[in-house]
Amino acid sequence: MRPPLKRIDFSCGDEVEVCCNQPGFFGSYFEATVVSHLDTGLYVVTYKNLLADDESKPLTESVYPKELRPIPPRIRTTQFSLHQKVDAFDNDGWWVGEIIGRNGSEYHVYFASSDEENVYPHDKIRVHREWVNGEWIL
Repeated sequence: MRPPLKRIDFSCGDEVEVCCNQPGFFGSYFEATVVSHLDTGLYVVTYKNLLADDESKPLTESVYPKELRPIPPRIRTTQFSLHQKVDAFDNDGWWVGEIIGRNGSEYHVYFASSDEENVYPHDKIRVHREWVNGEWIL
């Protein structure tokens, strides 16, 4: 029998990442701040990098608790390894990929969800971690 899932309650002002599993966005995480917790159980968040449709202000929306996770702790690393699972910052969010090559200080990252490869400098890549049952797992 599985242990019960740990539930984390977020408070107003908490910095979080919102997981997006919509077509074209699978495996992406967008930084946001919790604005409120509704009686329906949803959280209202304001995104750090995404803008409202009219681009006049940051996008604010309601999300399910299962779509939220804390900001992952930063793991300092001087280099990434071939085939290492990483998150690359692109298009205003973090996208899960795999290191498939290196050229100097730039890394080639493959994204299985879109079957694409892009090149990123070291500072736009982080070690990938999963938020599982209330804990960060490498």
